Amino acid sequence: MKSFTPILENDFVKLAPLSLSNYHHLLPIAGQEKLVQYSPSDIETPEALKKYVEQVLEKERVFLARPFIIYDKRSEKYAGSTRFMNIDIKNKVLEIGSTWIGREFQGTGLNGQAKLLMLNYAFNEMHFEKVEFRIDERNVQSRKAVEKLGAKLEGILRKNVYLLDGHKRNTCCYGLLKEEWSY
Repeated sequence: MKSFTPILENDFVKLAPLSLSNYHHLLPIAGQEKLVQYSPSDIETPEALKKYVEQVLEKERVFLARPFIIYDKRSEKYAGSTRFMNIDIKNKVLEIGSTWIGREFQGTGLNGQAKLLMLNYAFNEMHFEKVEFRIDERNVQSRKAVEKLGAKLEGILRKNVYLLDGHKRNTCCYGLLKEEWSY
């Protein structure tokens, strides 16, 4: 089945469908040490990254995810990956998550630009009513970033996800309603 993930872009970033034909661009980034320390995802080896992509493409086939590869237009380099996930069409709710970008792109505004594109698309094109974010309680940088977008902390799931290092994280659940979105 052909990807149903759109291409989203502005002057700073291009989000294109992640696929088995382009994921290799992410190999140098995915291997960065502790890149996904707050995530349960294993992407550090070429084999693990391929399995990660295969798993998300299976979720895309059943309309539960729309995965993207992130391209930084300013540096003209691939920067990472993100996705719409846990898509609940009936209730018009989805999550933006599984986002990881290389260290050299962190703090540049690239992730914020990607999130703006995704939020606009979720609310204005997909006509969803709520977007959620789930973030490790210790990941202060990501928490502040979604708060800056207007997302509200709705609660904390205590010790609900095992990470690769065996730590069981507390997950902060943030939500942003369509009527709160003003961009």
